[in-house]
Amino acid sequence: MAERILIIEDESKIARFLELELKHEGYEVEIAYDGRSGLVRAEKNDIDLIILDLMLPLMSGIEVCRRIRKFSDLPIIMLTAKDDISDKVTGLDSGADDYVTKPFAIEELLARIRVALKRKTISAKDNIGETITAGKLVLNKLQHKVTYDGEVVYLSKKEYDLLLYLMENKGIVLDREKLIEHVWGYDFIGDTNVTDVYIRYLRSKIDQKYGVSFIKTIRGVGYIFEDQE
Repeated sequence: MAERILIIEDESKIARFLELELKHEGYEVEIAYDGRSGLVRAEKNDIDLIILDLMLPLMSGIEVCRRIRKFSDLPIIMLTAKDDISDKVTGLDSGADDYVTKPFAIEELLARIRVALKRKTISAKDNIGETITAGKLVLNKLQHKVTYDGEVVYLSKKEYDLLLYLMENKGIVLDREKLIEHVWGYDFIGDTNVTDVYIRYLRSKIDQKYGVSFIKTIRGVGYIFEDQE
């Protein structure tokens, strides 16, 4: 399957030029003409690399990059007319992997794309065994990311930690005290019913939203995560 590249660029001539060159190289290409729609497209989680302009309508490239980095580590190459060193530093600090200034040689950009995608492939191989799956639900421990059928599930840190512990112990009944111990810590002082509250949060974001039933209540004991939908 061809690797898919998302171009987020408001200058239509540049976007079209890149589209033609990338398709000629065998890539699948999609284009977003503003930062907001580009971010929405990136969230679908089926993109392999992003070429991101710095100056965009609706949302700047810097902000788009920062938001993408909250849910994904896919390669991002900044493409911009600004060549000031401070702009480059800002772009890289926001999470970009590389930085190319306009005007640019297409051969150089293609080489940088190949390097970024190769790095991504190597990283993916290193991550084998670092994901937990249950049907269409995928938890990536290295990326600290949860998706359902490719859609990102946004969780707080405690929600994520709780889901991770439940999924690591599929098919095992876990009482509230054990959940408190592993998610909130040995020295937690408070009502053990906090687990019930966070279980409700998880169910609303996963089970109820997608019409599945991963987390089940064992009356008088606690909860169990079952690998079935």
